[in-house]
Amino acid sequence: MDTLVFLQHYWWFLIALLGAVLVFLLFVQGGQGLLPQLARSEAERTALLASLDHKWELTFTTLVVFGGAFFASFPLFYAVSFGGACYVWLALLLLFVMQAAAFGFRGREGSLYGRRTYDAVLAVGGTGSPFLLGTALGTLFTGAPFVVNRFGMARTDGDLFIARWTSPWHGLEALADYRNAALGLALVFLSRLLACHYFLSAVTDPALRERARRRSLPAAALFLAAFGLFFAGVASAAGYGADPATGTVSLVEGKLLLNLRQMPLVAVLAAGGVAALAWGVAAGARGSRRALWASGAGSVATVLALLLAAGWNDTAYYPSLSDMQSSLTIRNSSSSRFTLRRRGLRRLRMACGGAPAPAPRRGIERGPRTMCPRTPQHFPARPATPRRRRDGGSGTRPRKQGPFRRCAWRGGSCPSTRSRRRGRGSAWSPCA
Repeated sequence: MDTLVFLQHYWWFLIALLGAVLVFLLFVQGGQGLLPQLARSEAERTALLASLDHKWELTFTTLVVFGGAFFASFPLFYAVSFGGACYVWLALLLLFVMQAAAFGFRGREGSLYGRRTYDAVLAVGGTGSPFLLGTALGTLFTGAPFVVNRFGMARTDGDLFIARWTSPWHGLEALADYRNAALGLALVFLSRLLACHYFLSAVTDPALRERARRRSLPAAALFLAAFGLFFAGVASAAGYGADPATGTVSLVEGKLLLNLRQMPLVAVLAAGGVAALAWGVAAGARGSRRALWASGAGSVATVLALLLAAGWNDTAYYPSLSDMQSSLTIRNSSSSRFTLRRRGLRRLRMACGGAPAPAPRRGIERGPRTMCPRTPQHFPARPATPRRRRDGGSGTRPRKQGPFRRCAWRGGSCPSTRSRRRGRGSAWSPCA
């Protein structure tokens, strides 16, 4: 296989994996949407939010990395989708920002808005975020109205556009296709199903666990109905295939099912994901604390298989409804071989331990950043050391107490940078 072709498939696998992990992490939004149904008092609502606190950061970070990976590997898709369907992506980012503000200001006294307002923001964001994300992902299978002119930068008449969106709704027209709306609803109910399984493992209150167990079965049934409608509509419709020799895009009947037949490993991955998700639903109905592991792994495997089938095997992963030949494939929309190779080697080095990253779960469980109080009790004085006096006498003189800076993380070094450079930095940390 050619190096460029391998790198294109490799980067699409990374993007598909990020998208699958992002779908799994939507359990935080699903938990927000279930707050009015599970919590009966302020104490129960606070307990549920405490279990979800600081986990929304992983979802938001994964969404940003998902877009950044597209920008690095397939910049033409980034220009077409994020520039054309801007209303959908801006609404999604706005909902995430509002959720972050609601998490930060809900428990503060004297905030501008009351707790009910922030609870309403969390509920709206918990339902709207998965729906918008599912609608945007649905366009990878159903298409969008855009036109691509790859030679626009070489024109001299002033019209230098590379991609142009042909609809004035800028992404909102995707709601007119029932398949996109069905996938959006499927992600909403899947996020709530995963949230119920998460509450079974994270919450100790028997009443809350029982309500979460009861809510898991209706969420699973609604998810199955919505996802079945989406899959049936996409599998029965004609897909867009590209000729590997000429790059010409044409309609292919049953392209999605054809890809699954021609890629048996992807089909096995999809079947295993569905089986694991079904096992997780059954375990959640019994109230098992391990239901999240099965349902989470099943959702990641299923979404990963669908995204791989949407981009591999000479398939147009972003079909154009305005001009068929403007459809995007991993061949005609990727970066250069040098860019893909350089960035790909960095990712491989990071995966092999060349640049280790902190574990996200440990960072979440340790809580937010803490600041060291500037109090004498917190910073005990250093022991006096004998020094030679100028008058020739004997005795000790206490060492001058150096300045201290605020410690950003627990276990950090508290003495100032100036003291550490002079070699007088303390080996211990009062914040450890």
